[in-house]
Amino acid sequence: MPTVLILANETIAGGALLDRIRSRAEEGARFFVVVPQTRPRHGNVIYDDVVHDSAQVRVDLALEFIHDLGARGDGEVGDQDPFNAAMDALRAHPIDEIIVSTLPASTSSWVKRDLIERLEEATHLPVEHVVVDLAEGLPFDVTLVVANQTAASGELVDCLNALASEAPRRFIIVVPQDSGDGRALAAARERLRELVASLEGSDIVVAGMIGDPDPFTAVMNAVGYFFISEIVISTLPDYRSKWMEGGLIDRIKRQTGKPVIHVESSDVTEPAGAGAGN
Repeated sequence: MPTVLILANETIAGGALLDRIRSRAEEGARFFVVVPQTRPRHGNVIYDDVVHDSAQVRVDLALEFIHDLGARGDGEVGDQDPFNAAMDALRAHPIDEIIVSTLPASTSSWVKRDLIERLEEATHLPVEHVVVDLAEGLPFDVTLVVANQTAASGELVDCLNALASEAPRRFIIVVPQDSGDGRALAAARERLRELVASLEGSDIVVAGMIGDPDPFTAVMNAVGYFFISEIVISTLPDYRSKWMEGGLIDRIKRQTGKPVIHVESSDVTEPAGAGAGN
């Protein structure tokens, strides 16, 4: 039973790659998924936890797909350099084959850096190149969910359950930190944990991450990291929401061109270390 290393980043949910994983799973292959970390495109400060979380979300969603096929799979977040990420995995795990997924050659930095050829030369393993054109879309919708103080509110959970019943989709949750200190990070992780836990048992495929303290930056980075179909933003009522006071909904609509669903939530979670709300 061969173990196949899957090396991918933004193409991790592309139809061509998922089809190839499905085909290899039917042949009895096991998988080890590696997603290199990617620096965010927006924001003046780079938060290490945000960078790691964004890659971990891709790993988690890929493993969810693999496990749903009945196949065995594991994975990790890798070095920012894809070659180093793959070589680190090869040194730590028994790998028999490699599948590298990239964008088309005209837009892929991995292809331009001869990644496939370098891996073949360094590993002497079979290296398969799967090209994913994101312009063709994904085989399912991806809904970005953004919430902070209202994460796990009844209104938000009801909205996500309703969306999940409409069509196959994946949910990516982003909880912006209140600030950049450790207590705010812990509070955001607790809010994220509560929302994910509230969706368990609903047959919803979900993964989550911590975001930049500025909600606009958090959304823009997520849209850059993932192929997003629509955005759900949960806030406190208008008269209490700093996000609404700052015109967040309209700014996101203008900048992304994505459909935005606004959920006004009255329930508020207050984990230890919580600060200003949304």
